[in-house]
Amino acid sequence: MAMTTALVAFATRNGSTQQVAEDIAETLSLEGIQVDCRPARTVREPLRRYDLVVLGAPLYNGRWHRDARRFLKRHRTGLPPIAVFGVGPRTDHGPTWLRSREQLDRALAKFPWIMPTTVALFGGVDPPGRRNRRDLRDWVAIRTWTHRLTQFTARHTPPSF
Repeated sequence: MAMTTALVAFATRNGSTQQVAEDIAETLSLEGIQVDCRPARTVREPLRRYDLVVLGAPLYNGRWHRDARRFLKRHRTGLPPIAVFGVGPRTDHGPTWLRSREQLDRALAKFPWIMPTTVALFGGVDPPGRRNRRDLRDWVAIRTWTHRLTQFTARHTPPSF
């Protein structure tokens, strides 16, 4: 398998989405993929050197973080295959998860030019300083999703000569 490269771009307010992005980057790296992990707002150059982009951002008040939205607008053309994740619910109720997924789907619908290879929603974390802070991030689910990304990348990597 030829070496592949991936960009893990993230938006974050309190750092929890960055932690998820860093875990995804580490998992991809362990799978033999060369990874850059950066805040989405800092990615200004063309993305042609990447075989895969992973873009993640939190959902706040029904909206996906603006840095992720701006990333998609900025890279409207020349976007390699993209996988998307949102970090959302902080309560573990079925309706809360459904609402968060609907919010993420609505956000992505505003960018009809992208066709994500996969979209995931992970649990969120209460802001720092809160008593009895809840953390619904499921690290096993995050790593399982990431491993599936490596399988996608391996299938879509052109042969080297």
